Amino acid sequence: MTTIETAPKPRRNVELVLLVLALAVGIGANALVGVDRQKAFDTDFWFQSSLLAAAALAFHVVLRIRAKYADPVILPIVVALNGLGLAMIHRLDRVGEDTGNNQLRWTVVAMAVSIAVIWFLKDHRMLRRFTYISLAVSALLLVLPLVPGISAGEILGASVWIRVGSMTFQPGEIAKITLAIFFAGYLSSNRDLILLAGRKIGPLQFPRFKDLGPMITAWLVSIGVLVFQRDLGSSILFFGLFLVMIYVATSRISWVIIGVVLMAGGGFVASRVFSHVALRIDGWVNAFTEEVYGRAYGGSLQIVEGLFGMANGGLVGTGLGQGRPNLVPFANSDMIIASFGEELGLIGLFAIVLMYLLLFTRGFRAALGTRDAFGKLLATGLSFAIALQCFVVIGGVTRLIPLTGLTTPFLAAGGSSLLANWIIVGLLLMISHTARGPVDTTPLAPGEIPDAKEAIPEPPSRSTAAAGAGRTSPDAHTEAVSQL
Repeated sequence: MTTIETAPKPRRNVELVLLVLALAVGIGANALVGVDRQKAFDTDFWFQSSLLAAAALAFHVVLRIRAKYADPVILPIVVALNGLGLAMIHRLDRVGEDTGNNQLRWTVVAMAVSIAVIWFLKDHRMLRRFTYISLAVSALLLVLPLVPGISAGEILGASVWIRVGSMTFQPGEIAKITLAIFFAGYLSSNRDLILLAGRKIGPLQFPRFKDLGPMITAWLVSIGVLVFQRDLGSSILFFGLFLVMIYVATSRISWVIIGVVLMAGGGFVASRVFSHVALRIDGWVNAFTEEVYGRAYGGSLQIVEGLFGMANGGLVGTGLGQGRPNLVPFANSDMIIASFGEELGLIGLFAIVLMYLLLFTRGFRAALGTRDAFGKLLATGLSFAIALQCFVVIGGVTRLIPLTGLTTPFLAAGGSSLLANWIIVGLLLMISHTARGPVDTTPLAPGEIPDAKEAIPEPPSRSTAAAGAGRTSPDAHTEAVSQL
């Protein structure tokens, strides 16, 4: 029986249709805000809309040229989220403020950098060569906010910014990308050593003590960020990123148990030793206590006002421009989810969460589809970084967990976060292009030696498959899914 393999379809036309709908969502939201402010369809509106549309369409054209097999859903989702964020930030601008236009400038810069990543990064596996360089860069980025002369000092209780000219930048946002590259490179190279060695206790197999080095390092990095930079959100993000990637690499629940114990122990000690952590937890547990509500630092005013704002929005919301989200401190950054909850209601907020959910799943789908371990881990780590960031932010706003200083990806005001997340989008699109594209079966030139680590193994013959029927590879499930 002859099997006929059909060539994969690029799906770029599908992306174009979805992109037009995404632009309609973002530009339409901006138009509604303009109607409320009696500035509908003025020169600023047309300039902002044209700039966003031009940047999105330019991105689409680059994908047609350099990554035509990339996932067709990722870019439209991100453009829709970014457009909604721009509309809400413009809506919250007070007289004399220019946060909305500044966010638009950062959007164009971030999309241009993401386009450059796609244009110059021909294969995501090239990043594996920079595994330990990425670790060094991550360390440098995390230390920069503590270096006198370039540090912006303590802002809103955290020391995570550096000063670049007249603006501030948060290098930790870029560090989550370089850390993901390091973790993916390290785990894909040392997976067998971590997986096979260790002691079995009951149904669980625990790693050797010397193999715990990467996890201890990640734990110390997260504690260091918590202690020296006073940033609870980034501390959770960095350690959670490594914990998920090592679980995906090994499929061992024992790593999760060890990680949770380390996280719980570090959190307990931090809540007893560091006042800023204790105040965050107190503001979460006793949010409606009068003393906590009125406290100048570490109080719960921000949380409580956000909850009342979302309650005011109800099921369908007050309408864009019709609510009072500006009563909540930092309504355009930390609390932008509460702003959307008030003006778009529960239904609108669920729609935003659903877009994030689709974005995560497309990233995980790219991870399943790609044929190399490094790409699988990198796509999983980058997708989970956005997912965990959304959970921490939305959980803090809704009082599910203590409020942190993280920003909502693509929605909240902040150039550092926007730049980092658009770079993640570029990397995910490149990985999905490799996963969805045709396999290169060009014969090797005489004398050419393939890279054993990167080469894609030939499908086993019937006899080989029969001989190995009794063995189960740790990657068997992943490999089977990737072939679907």
